[in-house]
Amino acid sequence: MLNYLIVDELIRRALEEDMPFGDITTDTIINEKAESKASVIVKEDGIICGVSVFDRVYKILGDVDTRFTVKDGQRVSKNDVIGSVSGNTRNILIGERIALNLMQRMSGIATTTNKYSEKIKNFKTQIVDTRKVTPLYRHLDKYSVKCGGGANHRFSLSDAVLIKDNHISAAGGVKEAINLARKNCSFTSKIEVETENSMQVLEALEAKADIIMLDNMTPKEVAEMVEFIDGRAIVECSGNITIDNIEEYGRAGADFISCGALTHSFKILDISLKNLINL
Repeated sequence: MLNYLIVDELIRRALEEDMPFGDITTDTIINEKAESKASVIVKEDGIICGVSVFDRVYKILGDVDTRFTVKDGQRVSKNDVIGSVSGNTRNILIGERIALNLMQRMSGIATTTNKYSEKIKNFKTQIVDTRKVTPLYRHLDKYSVKCGGGANHRFSLSDAVLIKDNHISAAGGVKEAINLARKNCSFTSKIEVETENSMQVLEALEAKADIIMLDNMTPKEVAEMVEFIDGRAIVECSGNITIDNIEEYGRAGADFISCGALTHSFKILDISLKNLINL
């Protein structure tokens, strides 16, 4: 679920950035009492996401109603009319770009996630996101991943213990890092450790890590490590995973595949506000 305190703050900042001293084009051309109606049209196939965020832009601006015939996570096709806006013309025009930008971004992430997810739908593994999100947008980005059929990894550094390569170096080894984490964090916290080879995997198992991340391993290596771990820990694989090779990784048998591309290498879904008419 979206936290609208976070969403509204983001929108307000975006509006302040986009019109620090008003919209001089709209304000000089459009009568302040004019009213209009326009259609929201999808210009390519994909998964829609951000319907309520689009609506929040106009709730904050005021005097504009939005109506949509689709919900987040729904598949849409090129040229579909998915909704409309009606009300104060100035506010429709002022909010147009921000509302569309946010929905296009969220729909792009959802669509990309869905493409990855479809590739591995016949395997037990599940696609998850990473912390490779745009700062301040992670709430929207991770929501979009879920709408596309993926799952969320930890939301922030405060959520879970994830011991990565630099932690291991600083602590003096895999076992040392795990032991320190277990000693100093709550018993309710699971401990995940990033491993780069079979020796580190063995160390992680001996130290009883809850989750073992197999980092930058080939599908063949992942399959070997999954067999070796044999259910003694949850297995995640990550690193250099693309739409072209994710099926191989899915076949390798890890429980989860984490992929930064979902939130840093997506293409926006093209959506437009068209056919504006005066009321």
